[in-house]
Amino acid sequence: MLQLLRKIAFPISLIYAMVIHVRNFLFDRGIFSSKSYETPTICVGNLSVGGTGKTPMTEYLLRILDGRKIAVLSRGYKRKSKGFYLADAKSTVLELGDEPFQIHGKFPEVAVAVDGDRRNGIEKLESLVQPEVIVLDDAFQHRRVKPTFSILLTTHQNLYVDDWYLPTGSLRDAKKEAKRADLIIVTKCPKDIDDTERDVIWEKLSPLEHQKVLFASLAYHDYVSDGGEGKILLSELKGKQVALVTGIASPEPLVRYLKTQEVAFEHFEFGDHHHFSERDIGQFKDHEVVLSTEKDFVRLQGRVDRLYFLGIAHSFSQNDGSALQNAIGNLF
Repeated sequence: MLQLLRKIAFPISLIYAMVIHVRNFLFDRGIFSSKSYETPTICVGNLSVGGTGKTPMTEYLLRILDGRKIAVLSRGYKRKSKGFYLADAKSTVLELGDEPFQIHGKFPEVAVAVDGDRRNGIEKLESLVQPEVIVLDDAFQHRRVKPTFSILLTTHQNLYVDDWYLPTGSLRDAKKEAKRADLIIVTKCPKDIDDTERDVIWEKLSPLEHQKVLFASLAYHDYVSDGGEGKILLSELKGKQVALVTGIASPEPLVRYLKTQEVAFEHFEFGDHHHFSERDIGQFKDHEVVLSTEKDFVRLQGRVDRLYFLGIAHSFSQNDGSALQNAIGNLF
């Protein structure tokens, strides 16, 4: 049914594509202005509507940048606050949004701010925090800011070159805008991806001379966490009544991974960034274990008993990991 609706919506996707191309044309010609900043800015983004692993990539960069004075600026999707908001010890997930709140909790030494106006957000951070570097989360489409370095993410299962525009496909920006990236990272690759497949993908992406293409796979923890000291090995979940709760764009890799670990579960799937109502929670709260993603965990914490999340990170080969670290290091 969904595929049929997407096909029916094809004329709308053509209109959307035209609007996107006109907007980018106006930026390319300087009719709409892009502004760069003295503080180095690293943009992490994609051309599609989520599911490429932007938050884990932002966290990966924060670990590379450890030791520097760092700020992260996000839009704070579906937050309840307005304008510029700088996180502090009293900040809530409703004020920050789930992904910035997750980063704030894991990296308390990093200044985390949200602002739909990226220019205003950067200028506020330069004034209030004076960071050495600002990581712009999900900012590839925000062309009013010209970042120092841009990282474009695309998934192994759905490369942007094989996709189409919303609502028929999942592209929210033109494929040709990939030219603005300094680095293209293919995420969610099989752990055993070989050189032949890498070469095939490289040919499909046709990177420009200055662009590097790196490949990352997902690395899940072998245990689930309650956000504190409580941990359960995945092997210990066998035989338990488990509810898997997801409110993310692409839960399929997590579902596949749990099945390979022989964890049986009932899957409660919601839309990306879903705000869980008491009625939603009533569907799964009585399970022996309620398992979620880390992003969903911050929206459910304190509202559900026996709640755990499965940690995730990007994993690179030694060569690709070194290439990413060198690219970031060269900014300073």
